[in-house]
Amino acid sequence: MKKILMVLVLGGCLLSGSLLIAGADKKEAAQAYDEDTYGPEAPIVWVKPVKSVVFEHKIHTMDAGLACDSCHDDLFEMESGAAEEKDDFTMATLYKGGYCGSCHDGSTSFASNTRCASCHIGVRGHDRLNNKGGTATKSH
Repeated sequence: MKKILMVLVLGGCLLSGSLLIAGADKKEAAQAYDEDTYGPEAPIVWVKPVKSVVFEHKIHTMDAGLACDSCHDDLFEMESGAAEEKDDFTMATLYKGGYCGSCHDGSTSFASNTRCASCHIGVRGHDRLNNKGGTATKSH
């Protein structure tokens, strides 16, 4: 019985230590984010041509390893909001390889006409992101 208790106590200590180390690693990773290297940490939220699409630099730079010049200035200008002011900033343009569609072509990354909810969060998602309206309610 003492051996079983000792194993449980030691196992619990090891697990607790592992969780503390994992928590510290996550904290260090969060602190390691450098906006000058990886782009703005806050998500970019486009509301045109539809409301709303979310883009996160971290997913593309830190996670996928892309450099800023992979997209800027050929696909997107550095100026915030410049793309959504253009008449050709549409899904049709993406499907033809423009803007996000340059990589989201089904070969380099998932195609822009699939996995819509990966980027499109809609009006309710936009409201939740901006703390308006709280949670979505079911209509039936």
